Amino acid sequence: MSVSYRAVESLDREVRLLRDQDLPDVLEIERTGYSFPWTESVFRDCFRPDYRFWGVFVVGELAGYAVVAYMADDAHLLNICISGRNRRSGLARHLLRHLVREAATDGMVQVLLEVRVSNQAAAELYLTEGFADIGRRPGYYPSSSGREDARVLSLKVSGTGD
Repeated sequence: MSVSYRAVESLDREVRLLRDQDLPDVLEIERTGYSFPWTESVFRDCFRPDYRFWGVFVVGELAGYAVVAYMADDAHLLNICISGRNRRSGLARHLLRHLVREAATDGMVQVLLEVRVSNQAAAELYLTEGFADIGRRPGYYPSSSGREDARVLSLKVSGTGD
Protein backbone atom coordinates (compact mmCIF):
# COMPACT_ATOMS: atom_id res chain seq x y z
CA MET A 1 0.00 0.00 0.00
CA SER A 2 1.32 3.43 -0.89
CA VAL A 3 0.77 6.22 1.62
CA SER A 4 0.57 9.88 0.70
CA TYR A 5 1.55 12.51 3.27
CA ARG A 6 0.53 16.12 3.52
CA ALA A 7 2.40 18.74 5.49
CA VAL A 8 1.68 18.97 9.18
CA GLU A 9 1.44 22.73 9.71
CA SER A 10 2.29 24.49 12.92
CA LEU A 11 3.28 28.06 13.64
CA ASP A 12 5.91 27.10 16.22
CA ARG A 13 7.54 24.16 14.39
CA GLU A 14 10.02 24.24 11.55
CA VAL A 15 11.88 21.40 9.85
CA ARG A 16 15.04 22.21 7.94
CA LEU A 17 18.27 20.60 6.87
CA LEU A 18 20.87 20.81 9.62
CA ARG A 19 24.19 22.61 9.31
CA ASP A 20 27.56 22.08 10.91
CA GLN A 21 26.84 24.71 13.56
CA ASP A 22 23.83 22.63 14.74
CA LEU A 23 26.07 19.71 15.79
CA PRO A 24 26.57 20.71 19.45
CA ASP A 25 22.79 20.65 19.99
CA VAL A 26 22.45 17.40 18.03
CA LEU A 27 25.14 15.77 20.17
CA GLU A 28 23.46 16.91 23.40
CA ILE A 29 20.13 15.41 22.31
CA GLU A 30 21.87 12.22 21.15
CA ARG A 31 23.81 11.75 24.41
CA THR A 32 20.74 12.21 26.57
CA GLY A 33 18.52 10.13 24.31
CA TYR A 34 20.54 6.95 23.85
CA SER A 35 22.59 4.58 25.99
CA PHE A 36 24.90 4.00 23.01
CA PRO A 37 25.06 7.40 21.27
CA TRP A 38 26.59 8.15 17.91
CA THR A 39 29.88 10.05 17.93
CA GLU A 40 30.49 13.51 16.52
CA SER A 41 32.48 11.99 13.64
CA VAL A 42 29.52 9.79 12.68
CA PHE A 43 27.25 12.83 12.57
CA ARG A 44 29.84 14.83 10.58
CA ASP A 45 29.78 12.05 7.99
CA CYS A 46 26.04 12.68 7.53
CA PHE A 47 26.68 15.94 5.66
CA ARG A 48 26.82 14.15 2.30
CA PRO A 49 24.83 14.47 -0.91
CA ASP A 50 23.24 11.02 -0.46
CA TYR A 51 22.08 11.78 3.11
CA ARG A 52 19.36 14.01 4.49
CA PHE A 53 20.06 15.37 7.98
CA TRP A 54 16.85 17.04 9.17
CA GLY A 55 16.23 19.01 12.34
CA VAL A 56 12.90 19.95 13.89
CA PHE A 57 12.91 23.29 15.68
CA VAL A 58 10.40 24.64 18.18
CA VAL A 59 10.46 28.41 18.55
CA GLY A 60 13.91 28.42 16.95
CA GLU A 61 15.44 25.77 19.24
CA LEU A 62 16.52 22.32 18.01
CA ALA A 63 14.12 19.77 19.49
CA GLY A 64 15.07 16.70 17.46
CA TYR A 65 16.66 15.37 14.31
CA ALA A 66 16.57 12.57 11.77
CA VAL A 67 19.29 11.07 9.59
CA VAL A 68 18.22 9.44 6.32
CA ALA A 69 20.52 7.75 3.80
CA TYR A 70 19.38 7.54 0.18
CA MET A 71 20.48 4.27 -1.41
CA ALA A 72 19.29 3.64 -4.96
CA ASP A 73 15.52 4.20 -4.59
CA ASP A 74 15.33 3.48 -0.85
CA ALA A 75 15.41 6.05 1.95
CA HIS A 76 16.91 4.39 5.03
CA LEU A 77 16.05 6.13 8.30
CA LEU A 78 19.21 5.63 10.35
CA ASN A 79 18.50 7.76 13.41
CA ILE A 80 15.63 9.81 14.77
CA CYS A 81 15.67 11.38 18.20
CA ILE A 82 13.61 13.99 20.03
CA SER A 83 14.95 15.82 23.10
CA GLY A 84 13.67 14.58 26.44
CA ARG A 85 11.51 17.60 27.22
CA ASN A 86 9.87 17.43 23.78
CA ARG A 87 9.01 13.72 23.76
CA ARG A 88 5.37 12.72 23.43
CA SER A 89 4.60 16.11 21.88
CA GLY A 90 3.99 14.91 18.31
CA LEU A 91 7.38 16.15 17.09
CA ALA A 92 8.65 12.67 16.14
CA ARG A 93 5.51 12.11 14.04
CA HIS A 94 5.89 15.59 12.52
CA LEU A 95 9.54 14.91 11.61
CA LEU A 96 8.75 11.40 10.34
CA ARG A 97 6.00 12.69 8.06
CA HIS A 98 8.34 15.37 6.76
CA LEU A 99 11.13 12.94 5.87
CA VAL A 100 8.67 10.51 4.25
CA ARG A 101 7.18 13.32 2.17
CA GLU A 102 10.66 14.50 1.15
CA ALA A 103 11.72 10.95 0.24
CA ALA A 104 8.68 10.66 -2.02
CA THR A 105 9.45 14.05 -3.60
CA ASP A 106 13.03 12.89 -4.17
CA GLY A 107 11.78 9.81 -6.05
CA MET A 108 12.39 7.20 -3.36
CA VAL A 109 10.19 4.10 -3.53
CA GLN A 110 10.24 3.16 0.13
CA VAL A 111 11.46 4.21 3.56
CA LEU A 112 13.21 1.50 5.57
CA LEU A 113 14.20 1.53 9.23
CA GLU A 114 15.27 -0.62 12.12
CA VAL A 115 13.85 -0.29 15.62
CA ARG A 116 14.84 -2.10 18.80
CA VAL A 117 12.42 -4.92 19.62
CA SER A 118 12.17 -3.44 23.12
CA ASN A 119 11.18 0.04 21.84
CA GLN A 120 7.42 -0.42 21.72
CA ALA A 121 6.67 3.32 21.68
CA ALA A 122 8.75 3.90 18.54
CA ALA A 123 7.38 0.77 16.85
CA GLU A 124 3.83 1.94 17.57
CA LEU A 125 4.58 5.34 16.01
CA TYR A 126 5.91 3.72 12.83
CA LEU A 127 3.06 1.23 12.58
CA THR A 128 0.41 3.93 13.01
CA GLU A 129 2.12 5.88 10.21
CA GLY A 130 1.70 2.95 7.82
CA PHE A 131 5.02 1.11 8.19
CA ALA A 132 4.91 -2.69 8.07
CA ASP A 133 7.17 -5.32 9.62
CA ILE A 134 9.31 -6.94 6.91
CA GLY A 135 11.95 -8.75 8.95
CA ARG A 136 14.27 -8.93 11.89
CA ARG A 137 18.01 -8.34 12.32
CA PRO A 138 19.41 -10.52 15.12
CA GLY A 139 21.88 -8.79 17.44
CA TYR A 140 21.67 -5.51 15.51
CA TYR A 141 21.86 -3.08 18.46
CA PRO A 142 24.30 -2.96 21.38
CA SER A 143 22.64 -3.31 24.76
CA SER A 144 23.65 -3.46 28.41
CA SER A 145 23.30 -7.24 28.27
CA GLY A 146 25.12 -7.76 24.95
CA ARG A 147 23.09 -7.32 21.77
CA GLU A 148 19.43 -6.71 20.95
CA ASP A 149 17.45 -7.66 17.86
CA ALA A 150 15.91 -5.07 15.54
CA ARG A 151 12.58 -5.14 13.78
CA VAL A 152 12.90 -4.03 10.16
CA LEU A 153 10.01 -1.87 8.96
CA SER A 154 9.15 -0.53 5.53
CA LEU A 155 6.78 2.04 4.08
CA LYS A 156 6.10 2.31 0.38
CA VAL A 157 5.91 5.94 -0.72
CA SER A 158 4.19 7.35 -3.76
CA GLY A 159 7.16 9.21 -5.23
CA THR A 160 4.77 11.90 -6.43
CA GLY A 161 5.53 14.39 -3.70
CA ASP A 162 1.89 15.02 -2.81
